[in-house]
Amino acid sequence: MVLGAQFGDEAKGKISDYLSAEARYVVRSGGGPNTGHTIELPEGKVVLHLLACGVLRHGVTGISGPGMVINPFQIRDEILDLERRGLRRGEIVISDRAHVLLPLHELEDAWEDDLRSKGDPAAGLGTTRRGVGPAYEDRYGRWGIRMGDLSRPAIVKERLALLYARKAHLPNLPPMEELAGRLAEVGGALAPYIRSTETLLWDALGRGESVLIEGAQSALLDIDFGTYPFVTSSHPTSAGAMMGSGIPPTELDSVVGVTKAYCTRVGAGPFPTEESGERGEFLRRVGGEHGATTGRARRCGWLDLVLLRYAARLNGFTSLAVTKVDVLGGLDSFPVCVQYRMPDGSLLRDAPPLQASDLAAATPVYEEIPGWPEVHERLKERLRRDGSPALPPALRRFLEFLTVETGVPVEYVGYGPHRDETVHLDPTTVPRRGPGLSAWSG
Repeated sequence: MVLGAQFGDEAKGKISDYLSAEARYVVRSGGGPNTGHTIELPEGKVVLHLLACGVLRHGVTGISGPGMVINPFQIRDEILDLERRGLRRGEIVISDRAHVLLPLHELEDAWEDDLRSKGDPAAGLGTTRRGVGPAYEDRYGRWGIRMGDLSRPAIVKERLALLYARKAHLPNLPPMEELAGRLAEVGGALAPYIRSTETLLWDALGRGESVLIEGAQSALLDIDFGTYPFVTSSHPTSAGAMMGSGIPPTELDSVVGVTKAYCTRVGAGPFPTEESGERGEFLRRVGGEHGATTGRARRCGWLDLVLLRYAARLNGFTSLAVTKVDVLGGLDSFPVCVQYRMPDGSLLRDAPPLQASDLAAATPVYEEIPGWPEVHERLKERLRRDGSPALPPALRRFLEFLTVETGVPVEYVGYGPHRDETVHLDPTTVPRRGPGLSAWSG
C-alpha cells in the first residue's frame, strides 16, 4: 500500500508507478477527480485522475476501486486520451461498486462552498469543486448511483428522480432526461471495463500474485483524522484503503508512507510550518508546486515531524518514501519542525490538537538540518548506476534522522520527477526501529 503522509501532492503517483513494476494489479482505493497523480514517462508527462497507474505498464491491470466516486464522462475521456497517445499498456477494470459522480454534484460542490464563505470568506474549504464531497454525501445518504447500475437504465432513472427531487434548490440543473440519456451512452462505452473487483483481487491473492494499493489524497486530509473541517470526504488512510479496495487487512504486507522533504498544502486549512515569504516562493518555484488537477499554486513550508509521527502511527507505516530531496539540494541548511509550542506554553510532539484553530495557533519548534549538495545531472547518473551508496553523506544523515524521529525506516528516496529517479535503500543500510525509537512517546 502506498499512502500520502502529509496534505497531499507528495509524489504518490511517482512512487506507486515505481512499485507497479513488480505488481500484477494496482488498485486505486478512494477519492475522485479531485486528485491527479502525475507520472513522468520517457514519452512525456501523464496525469491520471481516475485510473490507477498500473494502466501504464504492460502486463499490469489498473483497477479503479469500489471506494472511489467516478465521473464516468471523465474516466472515458481519460481512457481515450491514453489510447490516443499510445500510453495505455495495461488492462483497465472499473469496480461495479464505485459510485457515479454526476454533473449535479459539481454544481452542488460550488453551491456549498459559496454558502460556507458567504458570511466569512475564511470559512470556505477551498475545494476543487469537482463534486467529490456531494458524491460521497449521496453515497452515505443512500441516494447514489453505482457504476454497475449504468447498464440498468430503469434503475438510473429511478435514482435520478430521487436525486433531482432532493436537489431542487440547486440552480441550473441539467434536464433529467438529457442526463439519463448521456449516462446510458457512457455506460455502454464503459461496460467492457466494469465488473466485480473484490473477487478479482481475492482470486489474484489466492494465486500469490502481487497487488499494490494506490492511495489518493493523504492521511492528514482524512474525514475523521485530518484537520477537520478542512479535509476531503473519504478515508485516505490505511484502514480506509482496505475498505476502498475490498481486500481484507490480513492480506496486507507493507504500508509505504510518502512524504516530501518539505511540505505543501492546497486550499484552506491550518499549516503550521507554512512559509509565506521568499523561502516559501523558493520551494514553490524549484519544486514546481502547482496542483495537477486545478493548477493552483500550492502553499509551501517545512517538514513537520509532529504530523509525520501522527500519520506514521495512524497508518502503521512499515517504511517511508522521501521525495523531492533534489529541491533542497544546494541549501546550506533548512529547518524541520520537531514539536509545537502551544499558546499556553505546553509542547506537543506526537499528535496535533483536535481543533483546526488550535493547530493554526501552534508555533513550530525547529531544528536546523545541514544541507546536501545540489542534485545535478552527474549525481543523478551516479545514483542511477550505483543506487543508495551514491547518496551524499549529508542526505543519508537526514534520512537516518527521519528514521530515528518517526521510528519508521526510509526505504525509497525520490531525487527527481522521472520514473528512474528513485533509489531503493538496501534494508541492511537503514537503521531499523529498536528500543527507544518509537513513533509514540505516550
